[in-house]
Amino acid sequence: MKVTRKIFGLLSNGEKAHLYTLKAGDLTLSITNLGAAWTSLLIPSKKGKQDDVLLGYSSLGGYCSNKPFLGVTVGRFANRIGGAAFTLDGRPYTLDKNNGENTLHGGRKGFDKLIWKGETYKEKDGVFVRFELESPDGEGGFPGALKAAVSYGLTKSNEIIAGYEARVNAPSPVNLTNHAYFNLAGEGEGDILSHEAALFSSSYVEVNEKFIPTGKLLPVQGGPGTIGPFDFRQRKPIGRDIAAAGGYDHCFVVDGENGKLRPCAEVFEAQSGRSLRVFTTQPGVQFYTGNSLDGVQGKLGSVYNKYSGFCLETQHFPDSPNQESFPSAIFGPGKNYHEKAIFTFDW
Repeated sequence: MKVTRKIFGLLSNGEKAHLYTLKAGDLTLSITNLGAAWTSLLIPSKKGKQDDVLLGYSSLGGYCSNKPFLGVTVGRFANRIGGAAFTLDGRPYTLDKNNGENTLHGGRKGFDKLIWKGETYKEKDGVFVRFELESPDGEGGFPGALKAAVSYGLTKSNEIIAGYEARVNAPSPVNLTNHAYFNLAGEGEGDILSHEAALFSSSYVEVNEKFIPTGKLLPVQGGPGTIGPFDFRQRKPIGRDIAAAGGYDHCFVVDGENGKLRPCAEVFEAQSGRSLRVFTTQPGVQFYTGNSLDGVQGKLGSVYNKYSGFCLETQHFPDSPNQESFPSAIFGPGKNYHEKAIFTFDW
């Protein structure tokens, strides 16, 4: 096991961005402190071939103008907040609009666009990087001064361990996640429609045409004797019902007890033999199939088009600050934010 750090490049203001590379078990994970973004993940296949299974960019420049949020840590509030506004304790708050009339992933200058302070450490079974960030009161329109910390590590058991923490000195919405795009055949190796996915979810969050929740949680099952487009309780090809779903960009309600680490998803790719299992303490997981990717210039000449990768973003439900029936995503004095996810790989 080892972890190294090198300079990844310079920002326009002269600030240095670093690249951390972690090696443990049979995996190699690289992360930059710009947006705390996962930049590559090398994994063997059943035939012994190593591939990078993360969509991303070859240089720092790509992460400076990363419209599809490839690999980044997003906050202060992951996903969408409808109308770029919410009311808390009777006081209205107006946020940045960066997704039509809505706020997406924290607004125009979310955590994905900032330099995090990084520190490496080792534990008995793994190597880790801890990233810290401070967000002042009012940034992006959010109340309260917030201190965030995320830790990403590799273990000898071929796991990525992700920990998310935040403290804020006034009540405020908090929702942190990582926005990694996976292609288990290897980045740039076509689409992910033949990947087989299972989601441990009996219901999902209904959204309108702007992907803002209606407030309803709908059952995933289809009619009698059928499998609905949102029913992944049994593993099936991602592409089987994707047209009927209009592409997947939906938050699935993770079965089990919130706050307890439990399985939320698994994905298998037959040619490489690679599989991914995801566990989370969070209420939901956003399953996104790269519907908006359109000629993104990726690594080493790769071009990412629609369905070139999938995301499994463990998180609170979108628009939670405006939805009283959803699990509360308001944190503050006396209630710190603390969540965990594990990504386990096999081949």
